[in-house]
Amino acid sequence: MVDEQLIPRGIMDKRILDAIGKVPRHIFIEEAFWDRAYGDHALPIGERQSISQPYMVALMTEALELTGTERVLEIGTGSGYQTAILAELAAKVYSIERIKVLAHRARMILDGLNYLNIVIKVFDGTYGWPDEAPFDAIIVTAGAPAIPQAYIEQLKEGGRIIIPVGDRSSQVLKKGVKMGGGIVFTDLTSCIFVPLIGAFAWKKEEDSDRRNNN
Repeated sequence: MVDEQLIPRGIMDKRILDAIGKVPRHIFIEEAFWDRAYGDHALPIGERQSISQPYMVALMTEALELTGTERVLEIGTGSGYQTAILAELAAKVYSIERIKVLAHRARMILDGLNYLNIVIKVFDGTYGWPDEAPFDAIIVTAGAPAIPQAYIEQLKEGGRIIIPVGDRSSQVLKKGVKMGGGIVFTDLTSCIFVPLIGAFAWKKEEDSDRRNNN
């Protein structure tokens, strides 16, 4: 997966490649999909959600520019796979998942892999996690109509945020850096994620919702 899918597409950070090579992606999905676990595509994890394709996980993680000392906020635990990659690269990961069954399943898998630097909370992720703010980095794994103000407020000066922004059917993956109290954004790539549901984003799901299916 690393040699055939990530390096040829420009992922060069050795720490990220090592982390993706270490974390067993198949255990985060149902056994019925194990034969496809290391292909470069999204896969369903239940609750109309999916595990993102490896390239998107790598791209988003690389854009965070983690050095190993950061406190990272993840919005959308999902399967827990992205969470595990972050835990390999940061000091501590705070992850919010609105769907209780997914949060519980991810916690069990991550505990089984002995990740002790991850905290998971079931909550509306559009509020962020004010009690643990500020964060060095924020990663959002669902598409937002706009950036919730809480994320801007809870990001440290100089911190990075990665978030898909757009409508329900397509988004642009944006990287933001907090400067002077505001966020300066750069567009990275087009993408398709399930919508960010909550008080400060989309209000409800639709049957056509999908997580990153590039």
